Amino acid sequence: MYVKIIDYIALTKPKVMSLLLLVAICSCFIGKKGIPTIEEIIALVIGGACASGGAGSLNMSYEHKIDKAMGRTKNRPVAEGRVSPLSATIWGILLNIIAFTTLYLFTNLLAALLAILGTALYFILYTIILKKRTPQNIVIGGAAGCMPALVGFSVGSNGLIDFTAIWLFIIIFVWTPPHFWALSIVIKDDYEKVNIPMLPVVKGIKYTQIYILIYSIITAWFTITLIIIDQSFGIFYLITAIILSVILILYSIKIIKTKEDNKKKISLGFYKYSMLYLALVFISASIDITTF
Repeated sequence: MYVKIIDYIALTKPKVMSLLLLVAICSCFIGKKGIPTIEEIIALVIGGACASGGAGSLNMSYEHKIDKAMGRTKNRPVAEGRVSPLSATIWGILLNIIAFTTLYLFTNLLAALLAILGTALYFILYTIILKKRTPQNIVIGGAAGCMPALVGFSVGSNGLIDFTAIWLFIIIFVWTPPHFWALSIVIKDDYEKVNIPMLPVVKGIKYTQIYILIYSIITAWFTITLIIIDQSFGIFYLITAIILSVILILYSIKIIKTKEDNKKKISLGFYKYSMLYLALVFISASIDITTF
């Protein structure tokens, strides 16, 4: 029984969920332009976790054969046969029902709809339609990972989405490709083996590295210019965003300059830093708008 519970928790992709929840909570503070109520935060955490976890479960159910063939994912519950594809599908649907109900009852309808839209974008648009068809899969499909910013903002603003919320969405949208391309360099052989056309597989590592740099610069621009879009943000956010963005760009340059035998190691380092980058950008934004 204990093992089964652990397997069903693993279906929700807890590591991915933690970053998405952090973004959602910070966006809630930004949407509120202050401190949300305990009820709003609890509902957002439960609803956001269930929506994200449900999407992850549906993804594992659909891709269990691919997961089984890849080193990074071969130990996932469905890939190893510890949970059946049908059970994972039912679990994913149930979690999304809980997500929608929680957000609708305790926050607002828009937040609930946006959460379900996030699942649909990830599972239908990215996993089913784009992933095995185009190297632009993560560029377009990455919109799914942007939804927590809109969900959180909607909870904080009581159902309103303004240009600040859209800008937060864009920051994550342009951040996602270099973040994921760095990982795809590390596991390029796995993607090649299962015929998934990730950018390094189709265009090569050097091409991918150049685009990681280009998108890192674009990400930095959108991150820093948030202070122009919403003048509620001040010097604390500006300085933090500049420092974090300079490091991001320098790291992407380092990937290009690194010798061939160390490229995967540096790419993995960039991948990890990019997660820290996004987390700190949103944390600093929420601190700035509620404190200064």
